[in-house]
Amino acid sequence: MKKKLKGSLNKPRLYIFKSNKHIYAQVIDDYNDQILTSISSLSKTINKLANCEVAKKIGKNIAQQLKQKNINRIIFDRGNNIYHGQIKALAEATRQEGIEF
Repeated sequence: MKKKLKGSLNKPRLYIFKSNKHIYAQVIDDYNDQILTSISSLSKTINKLANCEVAKKIGKNIAQQLKQKNINRIIFDRGNNIYHGQIKALAEATRQEGIEF
């Protein structure tokens, strides 16, 4: 069984959910039980079926939203997905924008 990941006050959790057609990313503050920001392939700015290019855009966008909230460090929660393909592309795009995890 997988260990449950928990974010802290200074390191919120970036949770990734992937369905067959779309990919969703949300930053969760587990301490206050709030979603700080979220984006998906269904968002008006993207609105395409998920692939690696779309995952990179989502990673870049979520990193920019985190920077606006002065958050530079996160905990990466990939759920039950393996670190490959779209998940990897999203994570690397987020790292390239300067977010540490």
